[in-house]
Amino acid sequence: MRAELKQWIQFGLAAAILVAGAHTAYIFYQRYQSARTAANSPPPLNPDYYVTPKKLYPYDLKSAQQLTRQPVWVKVGYSIAYFPYDRAKKRAGFAHPAGLLLPMEKLQIQDVVLGSSPDAPGVRQVLALFEKDGQTYAFSVGSATGDDYRILSDDMLFIQDPHELYKHWPADVWEAIDRHQMKPGMNELQAALALGLGIPDKSTDPLNRSVNYPNGGNPLMVTYREGRAVDVGPGSAP
Repeated sequence: MRAELKQWIQFGLAAAILVAGAHTAYIFYQRYQSARTAANSPPPLNPDYYVTPKKLYPYDLKSAQQLTRQPVWVKVGYSIAYFPYDRAKKRAGFAHPAGLLLPMEKLQIQDVVLGSSPDAPGVRQVLALFEKDGQTYAFSVGSATGDDYRILSDDMLFIQDPHELYKHWPADVWEAIDRHQMKPGMNELQAALALGLGIPDKSTDPLNRSVNYPNGGNPLMVTYREGRAVDVGPGSAP
């Protein structure tokens, strides 16, 4: 597989794992903080703790077809490359990426198929197909080696409208997210849905750190204190 193509695919799949892990770590850290202070005063409940997005747990090509039964929304914006797909030849144009999926982009998956590159005959990509502006595109949601499948769509896509999952968020926060904007007071989960994947600094404190968001070529640096954005300014290109 060409180095550039391999990098596109691996980055997208690694980003899905990173975002899912960061979200989980954030929730557990918040729960720990709440439990630690519970003896002194009852902490306010954060409704985010109790949001559990549905998962499909696909384990092969047939079970991955569940992705076609409802719209999906992108969790990991600006990190998943998509490619032109020729339905007649049943082939993805891996050599020519068409772009990156946007944060919260809504898609209707039409099919899930296997695709391969001449440079990697032993590894097949699990490809989700969708249409955009009359053209069919594909992006990888996993890989298959023989009968061994590794499908990460649950970490890459919501199968429920995030507006409904997080309907407790204020209207002004959702307005910023829908416009792909960041404002002080938003948390990292809200920032991820607005700006896509962020690259945190080396701080070991997940609630007090700075995160650089490439943001589709318009990088922003966001500083968080106690899990909320206190400063939003220009970032740096990765």
